[in-house]
Amino acid sequence: MGGVLDGMPPLVHIDLDAVRREVARRRPGHGPLVSQRQESDEVEILSGIAPDGRTLGTPIGFIVRNRDARSGDYADYDGRFRPNHADYTYWKKYGIHDFRGGGRASARETVSRVVAGAICRQWLDTLGVTVHAELLPGPDIEAAVAAGDSVGGAVRCTVTGLPVGVGEPVYDKLSARLAEAMMSINAVKAFEIGDGVAASSAFGSESMDSFVKTDDNADLTCASNHSGGVQGGISNGMPVTMTIHFKPTPTLMRPIETFDTAGNRVTVPPKGRHDPCVAVRAVPVVEAMAIITVADMMKSRGCLTR
Repeated sequence: MGGVLDGMPPLVHIDLDAVRREVARRRPGHGPLVSQRQESDEVEILSGIAPDGRTLGTPIGFIVRNRDARSGDYADYDGRFRPNHADYTYWKKYGIHDFRGGGRASARETVSRVVAGAICRQWLDTLGVTVHAELLPGPDIEAAVAAGDSVGGAVRCTVTGLPVGVGEPVYDKLSARLAEAMMSINAVKAFEIGDGVAASSAFGSESMDSFVKTDDNADLTCASNHSGGVQGGISNGMPVTMTIHFKPTPTLMRPIETFDTAGNRVTVPPKGRHDPCVAVRAVPVVEAMAIITVADMMKSRGCLTR
């Protein structure tokens, strides 16, 4: 896996050890509740960062080499469509079914997002903007593993330190850009900002963020944050809060009835190394996509220094 990160300002010092630590948070094989694939996920910088760690202002190329790919684990999937997976739609769209893994529908591709986000985070740090995500309590993952099943999950993400005015009205809203970024992550089925779905059953008096002023020379702030830090598509200076919901992993460790490319009814066997809950390792991915989105919008707004 790899990528090219374009648009990073020059002369930002990048701590590559910090990048590696971020990538390690997403790495498989570090516990019984995640995929047992053993990847070192070593990041190699190909361009854009000088030997002393400073960005050059040119595209930053990087690669993360696969060390533990096992195409044979997927041989029994050849020509068989896993329900709720991208197998069928990819086959219908492109006319080919590459059974040796999920390809672009595999969570493996998210390692590139985490690398890019880890680099961008260090620029946002200089602007006083921080991003933190966490896995919310959900179904019992251990029970799902024991039953050969999988479960969904939700990740809560908060962006703090964002100044007032990031985002554009109507077609380039901060909330819309964040939604697009999060919905591009594998297995995401829903995105909420602020109160999200709960706002649809609330009274206006319950969801109103009343303005307060703490200092004569200070900007207005809010006594609550039901809107999640975004009003009219533009940041209002409050923390930007969002919740991202992930579906259960479609590949189960139990036989699944389905069809093959010839239209025959077949069985998908319980085989391979899969996450029983993709939301567990998605926490740094959510952070990365929030970071990349915010960094892109702040740069377009001219926020190169605090």
